[in-house]
Amino acid sequence: MAPRTLVLGIGNVLWADEGFGVRCVERLAGLWSFGPEVQLLDGGTQGLYLLHHVQDAQALIVFDAVDYGLAPGTLKVVEGDEVPAFMGAKKMSLHQTGFQEVLAAAQLTGRHPETVVLIGCQPEELEDYGGGLRAPVAAQIPAALDVALAWLRQLGHDPRAEAMPEKARADALAAPALRMDAYEGGRPSAEAACRIGDERFLPSQAPHPALKATA
Repeated sequence: MAPRTLVLGIGNVLWADEGFGVRCVERLAGLWSFGPEVQLLDGGTQGLYLLHHVQDAQALIVFDAVDYGLAPGTLKVVEGDEVPAFMGAKKMSLHQTGFQEVLAAAQLTGRHPETVVLIGCQPEELEDYGGGLRAPVAAQIPAALDVALAWLRQLGHDPRAEAMPEKARADALAAPALRMDAYEGGRPSAEAACRIGDERFLPSQAPHPALKATA
């Protein structure tokens, strides 16, 4: 019987190439379906909140942006005990230290995946709030999915070339407004863009209606 397998994308889609892992899981859910032994999950930057998912898995496949010190867009696969070391190669964001702690906590509790695979892509740009994936990184999503599918088949799963049902996708992924098509399509032109960040995610400058009523 195929092992319970968690396919996890981690990262922050608001910071350019940091969103690579999340976009991989999103694309996988849009193209493939799996049996009940496979769980897809957009882990975002949840850190230790992911612990119970990792503890329940017998195999873990992680997509992430990783600083390997290689050319931007380089895809590198790391397995087993080497995974935590590479995830901490450079603290690019809070989620990486947090996920190292998740793996360590799972080990300490004695409930941890026997198989761990990290599918990482070298980022080009991280300091761009509201920005999307850069071309060399986005171009590696299909290759990253091929690696994950090969591992899933090796583990005994049988991926089907059809999108996951929308209900299952909604459970696995972030809100539709944050999915790649909507997020990228909603970005204003460079001329019209807010220069202090992505105004879709900035606090409103207008007072709350309740405050207006009491003014």
